[in-house]
Amino acid sequence: MKLLRTVSTRRLLAIIAGLVIAVAGGTAIAFAAAGNGRVPRRESLATALHQAAAAPAVTAISARISFTDNLIDSTAIQGSDPILTGATGRLWLSTTTHQLRLELQGQNGDAQVVVRNGAFSIYDPIGNTVYKGTLPTGGSQSDKTSSSSEPVPTVAQIQSQLNQLMQNVDIAGPFGRNVAGQPAYKIVMTPKHSGGLLGSVQLAWDAAHGVPLGIAVYSTSSSTPVLELKATHISYGPVSAGVFKVSPPAGAKVVRISTPAGHAAAKASKAHAKAEHGKRGARTATEITGAAAVQAHLPFTLAAPPSLDGLPQQSVQLLDWGGSPAALVTYGQGLGGIAVIEQSASGQSPSGSQSGGHQSLNLPTVSIKGHTAQELPTALGTVLRVPSGGVEYTLLASMPASAAEAAATALVP
Repeated sequence: MKLLRTVSTRRLLAIIAGLVIAVAGGTAIAFAAAGNGRVPRRESLATALHQAAAAPAVTAISARISFTDNLIDSTAIQGSDPILTGATGRLWLSTTTHQLRLELQGQNGDAQVVVRNGAFSIYDPIGNTVYKGTLPTGGSQSDKTSSSSEPVPTVAQIQSQLNQLMQNVDIAGPFGRNVAGQPAYKIVMTPKHSGGLLGSVQLAWDAAHGVPLGIAVYSTSSSTPVLELKATHISYGPVSAGVFKVSPPAGAKVVRISTPAGHAAAKASKAHAKAEHGKRGARTATEITGAAAVQAHLPFTLAAPPSLDGLPQQSVQLLDWGGSPAALVTYGQGLGGIAVIEQSASGQSPSGSQSGGHQSLNLPTVSIKGHTAQELPTALGTVLRVPSGGVEYTLLASMPASAAEAAATALVP
């Protein structure tokens, strides 16, 4: 939590973009245009998922990819480093040697993510910086054996889980496609209830190998994907060990990142937390909820009206925000709801500041009851931060900026 309070806006946005790329690169390669090659035969969704789960393990993958990000309109943000709007690149993965390399060629240089021998290296071309660290170790050998020997769920078991999921989500498909030269299945998932600005999520996977091949996120206002990672080509087969031997450019700054040491660290952390709870009393071992109980722990007056923008209040919860008490107030349900974080104002200028020797990006500003507020509108929602009377209100909602501004106006004293 401390990082989120102290990191510059420029760096925070870069971290978000990096996480999107890393997660997408590690788990899915999104849709290329449907090819004219072979397509799989028509199957029920449960059967197609069962076949994917039962497919023989893939030992290595090589792919060419293209990533597009339409989440944030870069013209609305001023600063020396624009939001990442897209990149092409390549992906290599070896499951036998547990190695990964993701390479993205962007306008500001080539970014690299390499995982080898339990260590990772991430090169940021904008800052000419290499971030190095060691991945957390896995669980015990018995845990690994248990995990690897888990039986493939039956078609009936998968269908049962789908029935539960489809109480809240409509699923269309699977549709037979050819993605990057591979017979594949594609599904489209749409929220049944209020999904805010989220229109749908589309997924695709290799019908024969069971490998995820796609993810694309759409908003309700556009037929163009908000986030999409395309594979223009993918192949399965041995990958040369030399592919994973990548050296950073000469003169690059190296930053070491500490990571937990797996189960041992987790157990130690839990033991320490339990001991601390014992010192502080039983009350701190449970969540503190409810407006009155939360207010008793805050150094400022809590704003928690019964409803906001026509949505009923759902919960009020105490947060530990970097060692300082804060409150989380939620309204409505699901993605169509509103979340408000209230904390003591940090005193930072809303128009951007210096942090770590780098200038923050200047987010658009709006006036809320005479207060200058930062606003980050995206295709999937709005983040609005308003300082007022020594309190900072951060509103997160999957709604247009105008609706978020109206909600903030009703909330801020």
